[in-house]
Amino acid sequence: MRIDIATGWLEGVRRLDSPNCDERPSGCEPDLIVVHGISLPPGQFGGSGIDELFSNTLDPDAHPYYQEICHLRVSSHALISRRGEVTQYVSFARRAWHAGESNYCGREACNDFSVGIELEGTDDCVYEAVQYERLAQLVRALRGTYASLRRAEIVGHSDIAPGRKTDPGPGFDWGALEKLLAS
Repeated sequence: MRIDIATGWLEGVRRLDSPNCDERPSGCEPDLIVVHGISLPPGQFGGSGIDELFSNTLDPDAHPYYQEICHLRVSSHALISRRGEVTQYVSFARRAWHAGESNYCGREACNDFSVGIELEGTDDCVYEAVQYERLAQLVRALRGTYASLRRAEIVGHSDIAPGRKTDPGPGFDWGALEKLLAS
């Protein structure tokens, strides 16, 4: 997996530009990687709901849950599907709107200094082995491309928004990711 340093886009993956992003604050470089879990509709995999949410095209009539979330303006840098397919929505050079109200080690507004990676899943389901493999590949690419991410911690959404967010949840095996990154 390679990242074009000039553009911040992954090479050879599906790209769907999200309007839900902006420039990082001046002088702010990413130094944290945040893992999320998402499925739309909740608990269903493989549909177009995530793409539609991140591109502001979610049809509120397509599912009852969508009526609750169709107004949100959110995104993530990348998504790893259950089959290991990677979609990038926002350049790593820009600020994706993935963290919401957040704090990590006393630093507010984690979107400013983080990269958000979504895994298609739910808090209580076991993530697929191929998702861990792709996540490890992506983390290695990020760390190899951006000096500010070389020693970046990897945390869950629940770590930066405790009490508000629970993902990626107990179904995520942090040890499996650590083992892949160590190999």
